[in-house]
Amino acid sequence: MSEPLTAPGEGFHPHLHDAPGQPVTPLRGRLHHIRADALDGDTAQTGGMRRFAAVSGRAVGSEKLWMGQTHVAPGTSSSDHHHGESETAIYVVGGHPEFVFLDEAEGREEEVRLRTSPGDYIFVPPFVPHREENPDPAEEAVVVIARSTQEAIVVNLPQLYALPVRES
Repeated sequence: MSEPLTAPGEGFHPHLHDAPGQPVTPLRGRLHHIRADALDGDTAQTGGMRRFAAVSGRAVGSEKLWMGQTHVAPGTSSSDHHHGESETAIYVVGGHPEFVFLDEAEGREEEVRLRTSPGDYIFVPPFVPHREENPDPAEEAVVVIARSTQEAIVVNLPQLYALPVRES
């Protein structure tokens, strides 16, 4: 069992240095360890929240992914916003944040509130207006966010609105 499972250039994990004609840039040729105390707060912000980038184009050279952490203070909510073309996945680390959006059901808009707990996930499709809230008066809510774009896109809005229903 001490024999390697793959040889250079074959198998699931190809050896990068053996890929002819494929230049490897310094940021993209190695793994990056981003320590919790090294998160970058210089990112797009929404009122009521603090976002910190961990994985971004600027920090590690990512081309298709942004990942970071968001903190929502006790008793606050974000501004209404969307994330442009990004698909957004959210993992709840701590607290009980709520995610609010408008849904058009039977021709009328209805506010939908998703109440979460640690360990829950939320998926936000591109361009969907929403708001994060932390109704707890004492505990901060903390979530980890992954986006399908290499930087955090945040488009603040004056209000929530329901996306038009598209008929096929």
